[in-house]
Amino acid sequence: MQLKELFGKKKKYAPIPNEGAKIDVPEGLMQKCSQCQKIYYQKEWKKNLNVCPNCGHHHQITSYERILHLFDEDTFNEWDKELISGNPLDFPQYEEKLDKDRVKTGLNEAVVTGEGKIKGNRAAVAVMDARFRMGSMGSVVGEKITRAIEKAREQGIPMIVFTASGGARMQEGMLSLMQMAKTSIAIERLHREKGLFISVMTNPTTGGVSASFASIGDYNFAEPGALIGFAGRRIIEQTIREKLPEDFQTAEFQLKHGQLDKVIPRDEMRDTLATILEIHQVGGATIETSTRV
Repeated sequence: MQLKELFGKKKKYAPIPNEGAKIDVPEGLMQKCSQCQKIYYQKEWKKNLNVCPNCGHHHQITSYERILHLFDEDTFNEWDKELISGNPLDFPQYEEKLDKDRVKTGLNEAVVTGEGKIKGNRAAVAVMDARFRMGSMGSVVGEKITRAIEKAREQGIPMIVFTASGGARMQEGMLSLMQMAKTSIAIERLHREKGLFISVMTNPTTGGVSASFASIGDYNFAEPGALIGFAGRRIIEQTIREKLPEDFQTAEFQLKHGQLDKVIPRDEMRDTLATILEIHQVGGATIETSTRV
């Protein structure tokens, strides 16, 4: 035996566990913030309404999660759930993609409509869901939103729409673009009869949705950091040949330039909407300074 082997320091090596020794983390247990990269337990994440506790970034929330947060318990009644899209233009593989989204999301289409009570105040609602075809507006989405607005007008209750959309649905071509006019006309009828329409833009609200009903509310609100615009940033920069501001097409940029009335954090949305609904009740409401919109 050599002296260096007898008196030399032995190297220490960390054991590498085999596949069977690895500890599996159950899928869905943790959630990482896409903005600051912090990791949270899914239970804590959901309790905070999919808003990062560290940086405040508002991640997407499903339509039913939003409805559950907004409406009083057991008061929400869904409308037109059975409506589903066809394939009027025989677009290749469109029906297969619709079927996949129905399985993935549990929804028949990219919007949920209905009515219920927010702190005792009745309201109709349409909540778009970006998980289904990126919230794109096809014939059924436009039809469900239009029907909801018409029912709100007939019943004399306010209409609230939460938008989350990439715009018109390309697989339905002109039929999709026609929904911009149809929904806007329904809102005009609501306005003529002194009905209240509240638009809440969430991330993202773009294309034909932002250019139609999303932008013509009596109140136009948005969640923090929401992407709001028509064409994409790169397209605009190439067209005007200028560099756009870093915060261009954000909710904060829109508020700064007069396109929004208020940017509302998700945890304040229910209280703010309830206050507005109370103001617009017959006889109005007494509003404390701390709860003004």
